[in-house]
Amino acid sequence: MTDADLMRLALQLARRGYGTTSPNPMVGAVLVQRGKIIGRGWHRRAGQPHAEIEALRDAAKHGHNPRGATLYVTLEPCCTHGRTPPCTAAIIAAGIKRVVSGATDPNPPHAGKGFTILKRAKIAVTHGVLADECMRLNEVFNHWIVRRTPFVTVKAAMTLDGKIATARGESKWITGEQARAHGMKLRHGSDAILVGVNTILADNPSLTARSQKSEVRGQKQIRRIVLDSMARTPLTAKVVSDEHAALTTIVVSQRAPKSRVAALAKRVNVLVAPLAKSALRTPHSALDLPWLLKKLGAQNVTSLLVEGGGEVNASFLLGGFAQRVAFFSAPKILGGRDSRKAVAGDGARSLDEALQLHEVRWRKLGADLLLTANVCLKLET
Repeated sequence: MTDADLMRLALQLARRGYGTTSPNPMVGAVLVQRGKIIGRGWHRRAGQPHAEIEALRDAAKHGHNPRGATLYVTLEPCCTHGRTPPCTAAIIAAGIKRVVSGATDPNPPHAGKGFTILKRAKIAVTHGVLADECMRLNEVFNHWIVRRTPFVTVKAAMTLDGKIATARGESKWITGEQARAHGMKLRHGSDAILVGVNTILADNPSLTARSQKSEVRGQKQIRRIVLDSMARTPLTAKVVSDEHAALTTIVVSQRAPKSRVAALAKRVNVLVAPLAKSALRTPHSALDLPWLLKKLGAQNVTSLLVEGGGEVNASFLLGGFAQRVAFFSAPKILGGRDSRKAVAGDGARSLDEALQLHEVRWRKLGADLLLTANVCLKLET
């Protein structure tokens, strides 16, 4: 097997950590000795051993001494002491003779330092093997670790004419079971889900990642963020009254009635955000999204899934605050002047101002289609 073949295996292992490693990256590792795989591992959960340590333990479990072996790892081994000791020290102590890495640590203060430490210990280092694939695996983490704001994905299920609900608000179900199941998978991989208060008032959603399988794997419960500048969220809403209420944050403005804010604060977290500068004079102004994203990033929210209505979606997309779209299209046409749009707002004034999508991918899910695409240039790290 070539270096690339073994790195692909490490990538497969890394993907097993989907939805459980945040705020850490997904990482996989393979130990090879004299052409034989003697150990495999992946980072399972933040605070638990890293992939390199898991691979070394796997080798020991099966009676293999890793001295002289080659370690394949999807990300540059860490060289700092966090919740776990540095992997570079364990690699050196184990007597590994060669390390093959995919991506370089995207954190500027740490980038390349792990490689330097290994080289000083006379360990041969090869890096950049399947680097693009390894970087894409952790584009969410890479974005957060560099910018300290969440990687934002705007998700919507719509008809072919771009409608997410009838004029009366009926939306269940536009897409089929396969598409809805994939939507849940997107939730599993996110730290938080965000909606506007109108979604709460119209649908009273639970906003949970429903899957018994994910709970067995140790999937954490997703945080729930509600944009509600005037504190209109009912105390009877599921996100306020269910068993996960502690994971709900209602984002209000200073103009919200203090009695409503106080009542909500007894049930859930309440965050008072400034208003967007462009809307300070209107009574129901939009909240300051850049401020909110910085706040969430500081709270280790690395990925944010926006499932709002047309106005919330437009705020993130047309405001330049989203990195990706996940649009599910059903083979249905709703029509109607008052049917609700997936993306509303003021819109672009010309085709030249239209939001350009990059790295477009299509996937068929039953009768529906899923479009995923980036809405900004690829992050250079």
